Amino acid sequence: MNEFLKWFFAFISEMLKGYADIVKGFGHGIKQIFNIKNYINIFKEHSQDYSALSWVLSILAIIIVIAIYVLIFMMIFLGIRKYIRFRHSIVSNEDLLEEIGELQRKVLKMTKEKDEIMAMKVAQMGLPAGSGALSLADGTMAAEGAEGGGDAAAPAVVESGVVQTNEHRFSKLIEVDTFYKTYEPPAYDNEIDLPGICENFRNFACSRMHLYYEPKIIWLFMAGMASTKLIILQGISGTGKTSLPYSFGKFLQVDTTIASVQPSWRDRTELFGYFNEFTKNFNETEVLKRIYSSGYNNDVNLILLDEMNIARVEYYFAEMLSILEMPNADEWELDIVPNVWSTDPVKLDKGKIVIPQNIWYIGTANNDDSTFAISDKVYDRAQPINLDTKGVAFDAPDTPPMNLGFDHLDKLFKEAFDKYPISQENLKKIQQLDLWVIEKLRVAFGNRILKQMNLFVPVYVACGGDELDGIDYILATKIFRKFESLNLAMLREELRELCAYMTKTFGKNKMNESIAYLERLQKLF
Repeated sequence: MNEFLKWFFAFISEMLKGYADIVKGFGHGIKQIFNIKNYINIFKEHSQDYSALSWVLSILAIIIVIAIYVLIFMMIFLGIRKYIRFRHSIVSNEDLLEEIGELQRKVLKMTKEKDEIMAMKVAQMGLPAGSGALSLADGTMAAEGAEGGGDAAAPAVVESGVVQTNEHRFSKLIEVDTFYKTYEPPAYDNEIDLPGICENFRNFACSRMHLYYEPKIIWLFMAGMASTKLIILQGISGTGKTSLPYSFGKFLQVDTTIASVQPSWRDRTELFGYFNEFTKNFNETEVLKRIYSSGYNNDVNLILLDEMNIARVEYYFAEMLSILEMPNADEWELDIVPNVWSTDPVKLDKGKIVIPQNIWYIGTANNDDSTFAISDKVYDRAQPINLDTKGVAFDAPDTPPMNLGFDHLDKLFKEAFDKYPISQENLKKIQQLDLWVIEKLRVAFGNRILKQMNLFVPVYVACGGDELDGIDYILATKIFRKFESLNLAMLREELRELCAYMTKTFGKNKMNESIAYLERLQKLF
C-alpha cells in the first residue's frame, strides 16, 4: 500500500509540474513581450550607426507594432464586453422564461378554478324548474343579494333548456329585431340585366363618386360574386381596392359594412364578438349585426375586410372559411353562445346564427413587409381580382343609385349559367392543359377550382366579357399562382414550354393574362 501511495504522489506531482510549466511559460512569454527595458537596450545597440532614413523607418516600425498591440487589446476588450453582454442577455432571457412559466402556471390554475366554478353553475342549471337554481347569467348576483339580505331579484330558472331571465345580452341584435318589425322593403328593379347593372354602376361611380373603373374590373367583380362568397381585391395602393366595394354598396343604397383588420387579430372573436362573463353581455360587432340583419332583408349585403392580410386570415376567418365550403347552404350556421336565453334575438336559433346567402365578404390585400402571405386554403376558396392600375377618367352621364334585390341578382346568375356555359371545346382544352401541368409541374387544378370556373366564366360572358378571357383569368389567378411555391429556378424551361403550349392550344394572342404572368415568373430567377 505504501508503494502505491509513493507512486501515485510521484505521478500526480509530475503531472502538476507540467501545468506549472505551462503557467510559467505563459507568464514568461507575456513578460518577454512587454520587456520594454530590453527593447530599449536593443534599440540603443543598433541605432548608433543609423542614417536619417533608418531613424524614420525605425520610428514607423515602432508605431506600427504599438498600433497592432493596441488593436489586439481592443479586440480582446470588445470580445470580453460582448461575451458579458451576451451572458447577461441569456441570464435575462432565462429570468423572463421563468417568469413566463410562472405566469402560465398561474393562468392554468385560474382557468381550472374558473372551469370548476362554471361546471358548478351548469350543474345548477340542470336542476328541475322552480328549484331555485341559479342561472349562468345572474346566479352569482342573486347569491350575493341573498347573502347580503338585500332585495335581489329572483334567480332565473331553466325550462326546457332555456334560461328564463329578464336580462338582455344582445342589445344590437334586438335593435335589428325591433327595426324589422315595421320594415317595408324598397321597390327593387327586377327588369335590369347584368350588362345594365355593370354599366349603371360604372357610370354611377364616375358621375357621383369620381371613381373610374374599366368595364373588365366590374365584370370580374360580378363574376366573382357569382362564383364564391369571398372575393380578394389585391394590388398596389391607390388602385381603388377599398373604394370598389364601398361604392358598390352606395350604388345599391345599402352601405357596405367595413371591418378594419388589425395586426392583433388572432381568432374569430375579433370579427364576430364574444360573451363577456363579467358584464353578462355579448360584445357585438358590426359584422355580426350585418350578418344577422341580412337574414331579414332581400338586399345585396357586402362586408369589407379592409387590409385582410395584415393579420393571418386563416386565424380569424377560419370558421367562416369552413362554413362557406359546406355544399348545403342550410347548414351555414355560426355558433355564437353555448346556451339559450328567453330574451335572445328572434333569429338566434339555439345560440346559432344562420349565415344568409345574400351576403358577400370582400377582402383587400396588400403585398408588402407589413402583411402576411395569404395561404392556399384561403385563395382556393376565394376569387382574387387584381387591381394593378389606376382608373382612367372618362365622361359619364349622371346616374342615380338603384335598388337591386338578391333574388333578382341570383336569378340573373342562374340564367347566365344556363345560357353561357363553357363550350365543350374549351372544356376539353382545359382538361388537356390540366394533364400537361400535372405531368410537367406536378400541380393539379382540383374540382373546387373547376367548379368555380364553371360559375365564373358564364357570368363574365353575360356581363360583356369573352369566354377565353374569363378562362384565362381563372387560370392566372387560381392555377398558375400556385407555381410561386415551386422551385422556379429549376423550372424555367417548363414554364417556357407551357407558354408555347397555351399559344398552340388556345390560339395566338389569346390567354394573355396567363402568359404574361408565366413570363414574370421566369424573370424572377
